[in-house]
Amino acid sequence: MIYLDKKHDSANNRNLIAELVGDKRSEKEIVLETELLFQQNSTPAPVWEANSSTSTSAETSIFGRLKKVFGLFFSLKVNRIPTEAVPMDIYPKWKGQLDEEYNHLFSKIRRVVNVRDYGAVGDGVTDNTEAFRKAFGSGRVKVIVPAGVYITKGIRLPSWTCFIGTGKGATTIKLHNDAPKGRRLVTNAHHWKGNRNILVQGMTLDWNVERLGNAEKTSTFGNHSSCLTYANVSYGWVKDVEAINPGLHCFDISSTLYNYSGDGHRARGGSRYVWLDNLNGYGFGDDGITTHHSDDIIISNSHMSDPSGRAHAKGFSNSNGIEVDDGSRNVWLINNSTARCFGGVEIKAHHNSSAAANVHISGHLSVNDNRSYNFRHIGHHRMTDPESKTAYNIRASNIVAIAPVFTDLYADSTPRCMVVSAYRNVAINNFTLIGDPDYDYKGNPMIAIQYRARNITLNNVKIKDFKTAGNYIKVFGGDNRADDVKIQSVSSDKPGTRTIAIGKGIENISINKVLTV
Repeated sequence: MIYLDKKHDSANNRNLIAELVGDKRSEKEIVLETELLFQQNSTPAPVWEANSSTSTSAETSIFGRLKKVFGLFFSLKVNRIPTEAVPMDIYPKWKGQLDEEYNHLFSKIRRVVNVRDYGAVGDGVTDNTEAFRKAFGSGRVKVIVPAGVYITKGIRLPSWTCFIGTGKGATTIKLHNDAPKGRRLVTNAHHWKGNRNILVQGMTLDWNVERLGNAEKTSTFGNHSSCLTYANVSYGWVKDVEAINPGLHCFDISSTLYNYSGDGHRARGGSRYVWLDNLNGYGFGDDGITTHHSDDIIISNSHMSDPSGRAHAKGFSNSNGIEVDDGSRNVWLINNSTARCFGGVEIKAHHNSSAAANVHISGHLSVNDNRSYNFRHIGHHRMTDPESKTAYNIRASNIVAIAPVFTDLYADSTPRCMVVSAYRNVAINNFTLIGDPDYDYKGNPMIAIQYRARNITLNNVKIKDFKTAGNYIKVFGGDNRADDVKIQSVSSDKPGTRTIAIGKGIENISINKVLTV
């Protein structure tokens, strides 16, 4: 059985996933196959972009607005999924624009400074808040931080800034003992006005939760209490960074404020074009990596594990390794891993917010998470609930779930390798599920398609070693039934009648090629 520790090197994810999935084809080929499956069993998603205030300068010009309106009209007129959703590779087409802005950042740098030249001392005692403030100034600067432990009451990064350490575990930025509970350790300077072109690289961020003593809850409401928050940032990068024990999140790509004004609405000041790569995080009070009301995000080669759950009441901690949350769109998860979280990957929204939409997963390894993959729009599940306006479009390729478990994080939650609730247009391709044959799964299914889920495709699913589970795949019926489900090319170590169970009242379902191996 695989064990991934807190310091797991995410550079190994790709090889681990390829070995477990056992498909010799390239990632690009498998992603393309997933896209074809998605297109074959999807319905057009409603257009709700008009509720978003996330925009580029081109979109706010008169020509840009006319172009956008015409584009939306054309998309509705021909009743199709926009072509920008179709991947040309495992990375999105707009990555080229992000790469151009990365080079643009370095062309704008006017000063390269060492923070020690401004009086900083990496002795784990000295308050370096003022030294960092002076080093960053008004931006257009690369600030180098040598090895050591640097205490601060918080760092705010202006636009056109590079914040560079000497590596995880070598350079540590640690929150001061006197910092309030709602303090972010590192964030951008202007949440309301916004910032652009910021890079953080090569360091450990320690939120110093120990300073709070035995506090039952370690966070304050909103996008506070995190190791790193980008709020209203356009073109941001976080590379080779470790985040330890935040009250809320390790990394939050966010809007200025969260928005709970209802399904179909999004917050103002969302971030856009942000790439998180080679990150580690653990001890988080809520989620490892999370996104809110932001667009065009890449999360790659990262590992999140072992949350504390202390942002929630004991036993009710929805602490996820990677969470794509309220109002997020066009998020790409590539070769990541999670371990011992409530949810490994959760794509969701709260009942009074818009769902995350158009999420691509290419390669993910979940080990001992309670719910390896959890896709849901809370409060839009039952027939008496309003139908979700926004829970659309998830594609996942080359994903692995290993031995989900019961957890003290959420005491009443049963183990699942995947749950799909309320979402429409979900294509899962090359999904490998490996259980612990000695673990008691108490007769629970491992894949649950339920609660008004529609247009769901499962293709090339391999399941084994869940001896005490119930049916491996269960499509729930009844008043809240799922429908429009395609299940094909499934291999398991149980007879077909025990592999898949279909609930009552489901009108449109097809099952092909279920093999016992």
